[in-house]
Amino acid sequence: MRKLTLSMAEQIISAAFEKAAELKLKPLTVAVLDAGGHLVSLSRQDGASIMRPQIASGKAFGALAVGTGTRWLNANAESRPHFVQALNGVSGGAIVPVAGGVLMKDEDGDVVGAVGITGDTSDNDEAAALAGVAAVDLVADCG
Repeated sequence: MRKLTLSMAEQIISAAFEKAAELKLKPLTVAVLDAGGHLVSLSRQDGASIMRPQIASGKAFGALAVGTGTRWLNANAESRPHFVQALNGVSGGAIVPVAGGVLMKDEDGDVVGAVGITGDTSDNDEAAALAGVAAVDLVADCG
């Protein structure tokens, strides 16, 4: 099993910001968590609003909590809102159930961590996350 390192987390963030520049996105905040849900690195671009670190972390934490990307959580928030509300309750409100939280796995399918991005539309946040995950040769699971 590969371990998520600080160097990898910084590469993920850098690649996500490069994708954001290419797509001309609004200022992003990126949180990278290890498989245990611990913050490895967080970075916010100039102009990012004040709650973005919590939102990015909540997206990444949500992906780890359910074992798949937050696109799955978003779909369940619509189809089974009671489930997502209960999940968020037992997590102390730590989960943000919208796209932009991507689970990262190694080549064997083992969870290495998650990246959460916020600042633009959820689809654009996810696109930046996918670029970050690809930069370190991990497998992305969007849900």
